[in-house]
Amino acid sequence: MFEYAPAPESREIVDIKPSYGLFIGGEWVDSQGDTHHKTINPASEEVLAEVAWATEADVDRAVQAARTAFTTWSALPGSERAKYIFRIARIIQERSRELAVLETLDNGKPIRESRDVDLPLVAAHFFYYAGWADKLGYAGYGADPRPLGVAGQVIPWNFPLLMLAWKIAPALACGNTVVLKPAETTPLTALAFADICRQADLPPGVVNIVTGAGETGAALVNHPGVDKVAFTGSTEVGRMIARSVAGTGKKLTLELGGKAANIVFEDAALDQAVEGIVNGIFFNQGHVCCAGSRLLVQESVADEVLDALKRRLSTLRLGDPMDKNTDIGAINSAAQLAKIRELAEAGVNEGAERWSPACPIPERGFWFPPTVFTGVAQSHRIAREEIFGPVLSVLTFRTPAEAVEKANNTPYGLSAGIWTEKGSRILWMADRLRAGVVWANTFNRFDPTSPFGGYKESGYGREGGRHGLEAYLAV
Repeated sequence: MFEYAPAPESREIVDIKPSYGLFIGGEWVDSQGDTHHKTINPASEEVLAEVAWATEADVDRAVQAARTAFTTWSALPGSERAKYIFRIARIIQERSRELAVLETLDNGKPIRESRDVDLPLVAAHFFYYAGWADKLGYAGYGADPRPLGVAGQVIPWNFPLLMLAWKIAPALACGNTVVLKPAETTPLTALAFADICRQADLPPGVVNIVTGAGETGAALVNHPGVDKVAFTGSTEVGRMIARSVAGTGKKLTLELGGKAANIVFEDAALDQAVEGIVNGIFFNQGHVCCAGSRLLVQESVADEVLDALKRRLSTLRLGDPMDKNTDIGAINSAAQLAKIRELAEAGVNEGAERWSPACPIPERGFWFPPTVFTGVAQSHRIAREEIFGPVLSVLTFRTPAEAVEKANNTPYGLSAGIWTEKGSRILWMADRLRAGVVWANTFNRFDPTSPFGGYKESGYGREGGRHGLEAYLAV
């Protein structure tokens, strides 16, 4: 493999403030507590900014601001709400380079993913739901659907701005107001979005951003003034939220963990399948809830697929996420890196064979090389637990029925992939796979018009598409 000259993206387009407060009622305000958190660049461990952590009293202020704004926002005609949402989408497009750089600095993902995947999808979601705002009566939820009220939304650190778009865009289109808490390790793009709301002249209080850790999220979820809770994150936290809102009358959607099977049949276009395998598990360092972390390959082509996969992984570049040539960026935090290392060690201890390409690791920051485990049994932790990192477990199968049985042998049910040239087999498999999203001859492809969500311990409810409106309407 020949070496590319470094092609770093400039940081100059981003103006990061030394410290940030909370965005409540259309204004930047100080937290009523004295706790601040340093958000860092996971590729270098450089401190980017200090961010205030909201107290329970701060969350109450935000919910009250959202409740006050709800009266006027919900009364606006859908066509008027659409103008604001459309304006937000246009500003996101205009500031996309700035936002992509900020996302990469705060999250650790490669700049070409932030620039070419995340930001176009963020804008697309706002454009899409702007189109729905004056057509809710035709969405299939009654002739005159009503908004719920105040939506409390908690998002993860793997796709900070995209998860914000998935939640805020449909909520606003339906006439709700929002209090959103971003992940404690990736707050900066949510705070930049607050500035976009002001730039778009969004009425004060329609969107409020409160930063903090689990205590802040719990205060938001449990606040009696919140009518709807939307959470994306771990299954463990999702269970806690489900218990806490049970019996309160709050509407709840949960998008939780996954352990997706990426299934390759012997008649598949194998070179194409290898690219899909790489995209399925190594995109965004494997920090993807629907990642294809279990490769199920038909026994007759297993050696051929593994040889091709190892050759392809040997061409991936790990390093500076701000370099446009980088394929594998930094792990988001030291805590997540420790979890990945623990589960990888468990794979070795349980008898699986570990392989990684020759991969120099930077001295500073949080890094983990792309890793493949073969000789994996279904009982191994690496085949059962969500690793949320660039680690692939390889299993084999002989028949389609065996593939279905192995794919469904998991407590999760978020996604799956099928690689075959036979359309009838794709339909047969998709009908039997217990997964909310099934990709055919592709993986990790998203569109704002398509619903996304899971079964079993992957949560319930759908985001995206017409289906994503239901969670924010009193139907």
